[in-house]
Amino acid sequence: MPASEPVGELDARYSSATNPRPGAEAVTAVAWDEALRQLAAAEIFWLSTVRPNGRLHVTPLVGAWHDGALYFSTGPGEQKAKNLAHDPHCALTTGRNALTEGLDIVAEGVAERVTDPALLEEVIAAHEAKYGNHMTSPDGTFFGMADGIRKGEVLVFGLAPDTAYGFGRDGGVYNHTRWTF
Repeated sequence: MPASEPVGELDARYSSATNPRPGAEAVTAVAWDEALRQLAAAEIFWLSTVRPNGRLHVTPLVGAWHDGALYFSTGPGEQKAKNLAHDPHCALTTGRNALTEGLDIVAEGVAERVTDPALLEEVIAAHEAKYGNHMTSPDGTFFGMADGIRKGEVLVFGLAPDTAYGFGRDGGVYNHTRWTF
């Protein structure tokens, strides 16, 4: 499932390279290492799936980057689980709500359900390392999720991106990077 190292390229059509402003003359593609740092640090992702009738479904969730893929979970009766059973194509999005700073990332691909017990334990560990007390404390928002995963009450999916996009903003200098895996 893990994605390979991507090839990144700047899309000048949507970058400051086509609308030069001070500081924009040196706009380059965002390095994949920077995108990985953002994915690892992001606390919330937005999952976009397609319902069987073709309507979109977008919902926030937690996720962890581990060994080349973004992992997330859902209950078997939730809309996102039903949508992924029908059509596993989806996108995970994260970023900032600021016009002039930050990096928004969209990872597109096919979500695969994880059932391998060893990989499930790695994904549990990645979530617990990232979210800490939210997962491990009895007062935590997602306390008990690890046991739910182990019992099959919580489904885990991994998305190894086919394509990812980075929309960077730095003091009004914009770049649009596309990574192809």
